[in-house]
Amino acid sequence: MNNKILEQLKNGLIVSCQALENEPLHSPYIMSKMALAAKEGGAVGIRANSVVDIKAIKEVVDLPVIGLIKKDYPNSGIFITPTMKEIKELIESGVEIIALDATLRTQADGVSLEEKLKYIHDNNTLAMADISTYEEGMNAAKLGFDLISTTLSGYTNYSTNGKGPDVELVERLVKDTKDYKSLIVAEGKIFSEDDLKSILEAKPFAVVIGSAITRPQVITARYNEIVKSFNLNLCERKPNVK
Repeated sequence: MNNKILEQLKNGLIVSCQALENEPLHSPYIMSKMALAAKEGGAVGIRANSVVDIKAIKEVVDLPVIGLIKKDYPNSGIFITPTMKEIKELIESGVEIIALDATLRTQADGVSLEEKLKYIHDNNTLAMADISTYEEGMNAAKLGFDLISTTLSGYTNYSTNGKGPDVELVERLVKDTKDYKSLIVAEGKIFSEDDLKSILEAKPFAVVIGSAITRPQVITARYNEIVKSFNLNLCERKPNVK
């Protein structure tokens, strides 16, 4: 079954359908519709945050779901599925893949990545390592993660923070993990067609796109920046209101 899931994701587009509590589209119903729209557009999988969103999505689409739970814990920078509590909740939700922070930072609950990975695999579920650097990616490969995603590149205070996707990181991991079972997924800061084409040149196993598809406030802000960057009056005619 797990091999079938991976075959379904291979060379495909995974759409991240997420909205946090402070975002306009925060709603299991809206995220389920986002997932349905993504499926109709050809997505091969969905990445989703929270058990309620995952359950709503699974009711309307039959695509593999990469599940995670974002939660802040005191004195910890890890917030993507940070503890065993979230892992157990995700397993109960029936997700096919669990995504968790696999950076080299101290785990929020003191449980090692090795132990968490073993627990996920023992429950017949695939595991995705969200990483931010080459060293973290190689460590995840050595541990035996099924998928390694560049999700956190630019989002840790020690990783490369460029404007676009981290093509170099994807290229290096694809090349250097060939002797491991781990498959490299490109994720993060893919906004334009050129971004996508450049990351595909690195030959990842699959690609995840989120904000550029499912966060209208982010999309609007990017276009608005372009409009405001023109230091001229775009329309020279003055309104003639009577």
